[in-house]
Amino acid sequence: MTVVLVEGESDRVALEVIARRTGSVVPTVLAVGGSKGARRAAAELPYGSIVGLVDAPERADFERVLEVVFVCDPDLEGEFVRALGVAGVEAVIAAQGELESFRRLQRQPFQRGRPVEAQLARFFGGRSGNKSRYARLLAESVPLDRIPAPITGVLDASR
Repeated sequence: MTVVLVEGESDRVALEVIARRTGSVVPTVLAVGGSKGARRAAAELPYGSIVGLVDAPERADFERVLEVVFVCDPDLEGEFVRALGVAGVEAVIAAQGELESFRRLQRQPFQRGRPVEAQLARFFGGRSGNKSRYARLLAESVPLDRIPAPITGVLDASR
């Protein structure tokens, strides 16, 4: 049995959604509560293969304890933004009735002039529960032929 360690719940949700959509076996995914939790989680697992999915800035924490690590650049949301394109992500936000909320965020002084990808990252992380909710929505929306490579890598490695 392969266990997939991920940093947080949004990563777990996205992997499970993509696995179901592609007809893959849904792996056992364990959210470790941030990259520093990888060491403890790996030590507590009794046996079997362990792979990881982590954001680029935290990759070293996973690579210290796991042999197989797939890296999202810069993070999972960034991978989905590239896969869907900004217009595709905005369409997902609009379908939730939150496009005007995103536009308000873009008009804030600190956000003006920042890349739209950074604005989207702030939007996803700005409210409690938003990261997991949008991880599910983006995973449900990404075309199957554009699934980010780190996610397909994890699913392939966990078979």
